[in-house]
Amino acid sequence: MGIYLVSVGAREWFDTEEEGMGAVAAGLNEELRRRGLPPYESLPEETEFVRGAGLQFEEKLVPSMEGFLRLARDRLAPSEPETLLDWSVLVPVPLDMEIELPIESSYSDTTVIAGAPQILDLARRLAEATCLPLDEIPEACDNLDLTMWFLDGEAQRVAAARPGPWAEDLDAAFYVALYLRAAQHSLRRGCPIVYS
Repeated sequence: MGIYLVSVGAREWFDTEEEGMGAVAAGLNEELRRRGLPPYESLPEETEFVRGAGLQFEEKLVPSMEGFLRLARDRLAPSEPETLLDWSVLVPVPLDMEIELPIESSYSDTTVIAGAPQILDLARRLAEATCLPLDEIPEACDNLDLTMWFLDGEAQRVAAARPGPWAEDLDAAFYVALYLRAAQHSLRRGCPIVYS
């Protein structure tokens, strides 16, 4: 149990059955057309799991978010922490403003869709502000790799060897890395990322 961030493939995204996301896909495309943007229709199919392949994204939100919320409020403009955190679906489409659809999501009565380029920009700024050692942190987050890196001791080992602002609050650093890697994955694979 718990909250996860996971990637979604074409079958689930376009599925109009009860467990599918077809209504969200249709609502997003309708709003994109209204904004004069092309529809979001080119998604990768689900793939067989291969550890380290970077074809899927799955991470669990385990640590406390308190330090991350403080960091976001301190380092971002007043409206930007909300942009970074208040979405339920992340898509690899540039959106100047989030799209809110009257469709129930996993944790809300509505679905808020954010653009991965905007989330990537915010997460990169936090990564730079904390001197996050990106060369050490897992990029292929397909089976809780990032979660385990932070929880199983590797983060503490690297923090001892490479101290800096990021090492002062590893829970906050986890969320900076999580949102950064989620946005990167969405853009690299062309797939949505959702809370589940």
